[in-house]
Amino acid sequence: MPSFSPALEALIESLRCLPGVGPKSAQRMALHLLERDREGAQGLAVALGDAVERVGNCERCRNLSEDPLCVICADTRRDPGLLCIVETPGDILAIEQAGGFRGQYFVLMGHLSPIDGVGPEDIGLPLLEERAGTGELREVILATNPTAEGEATAYYITRMLEPLVPQLSRIAHGVPLGGELEYVDGTTLAHAFSGRQPVRSA
Repeated sequence: MPSFSPALEALIESLRCLPGVGPKSAQRMALHLLERDREGAQGLAVALGDAVERVGNCERCRNLSEDPLCVICADTRRDPGLLCIVETPGDILAIEQAGGFRGQYFVLMGHLSPIDGVGPEDIGLPLLEERAGTGELREVILATNPTAEGEATAYYITRMLEPLVPQLSRIAHGVPLGGELEYVDGTTLAHAFSGRQPVRSA
């Protein structure tokens, strides 16, 4: 027998679409909004509806955008010859917040996963290949996640772009700054050793 009204049950179930939100978390969120913050709930509903209606994908890089070109692709101060490939728009935010990168991006919106039916077309690789074929790119930086799927995706893209782009590079993976070796997992340590760099004294 249901404990809540159909409308509340539907709200709880809808909240479960969010990553990391299970039944209990969804229930707490729904009850909080209805018990303590109905004004916030109304604002959330309006903002969410507006975003779903207005936000699409950039024609050039596939980032989330309200316009045909996102703010990064439309920025003439960015270097169009330097392209960083990431899996999600959230990856762009992380890189931009870190600072230092002044090129452009291409967002895969995922990674290759044959077992889930996700192939090259699903992550925009034909569009990426077309862009690389124009000859404007001098370097492509592969910044997919250091997971099995991310590494496989990076390898596939490398093979695809090798004949088209003068320089391909992969972001380094290894021991984090301030980290202690005894607490670093084996996979990270293996990446750190395989990606080691020569050192020179001053």
